[in-house]
Amino acid sequence: MYSTDIMVEEHANISRMLRVIKNMCCAILEGAPVDQNDFADIIDFIRNYADVNHHQKEEHVLFPQMVEHLGDLANTIVTHGMLVEHDLIRSHVRSLDEALKLYAKDGRTEHKLDILTEIMAYTNRLQVHVEKENNVVYPFAERGFSDEIKAKVDAGVRAIAEENEKTDFNAKYFAILDRLEKKYSALHLVTTTADKQ
Repeated sequence: MYSTDIMVEEHANISRMLRVIKNMCCAILEGAPVDQNDFADIIDFIRNYADVNHHQKEEHVLFPQMVEHLGDLANTIVTHGMLVEHDLIRSHVRSLDEALKLYAKDGRTEHKLDILTEIMAYTNRLQVHVEKENNVVYPFAERGFSDEIKAKVDAGVRAIAEENEKTDFNAKYFAILDRLEKKYSALHLVTTTADKQ
């Protein structure tokens, strides 16, 4: 299906950001400062590219069709699995945001620990979630949907994707991703090399 191809591609971009986050956390553990501007960009990417953009394709288009047409198993997967995980992921982001605000006020190590704890909890939970959707949820939907429902889901996802293209939405978030990838891949490489010397 066109729609799941788009969502798998978005997962690949989200996974790139998760790698950036790991590199950033390693750099902080190795002595780099907590860069509030970079964290602001990461939260922007998380909340808008990963959540509003990507999750709306699932929560408003794909998942309702699964629940309506694929029976009790789909209802369990969506209602007690994917949607619960989405809420847990959002909870980590809220806690991260709060920890960043507290750290900006007084720079206590306790708040730095909370920042690293929440962002790594988010990263680990989301990576498992992405793999589950790619390997289980999307194939389950593709196997079970009729051609008519596939076309309906594809049309819904295509409408969101086309709206994003009109507003340069993707370009903004790809630029953030590219910048942070370059910075934290290079920084992590420098600190790792220094450790070996």
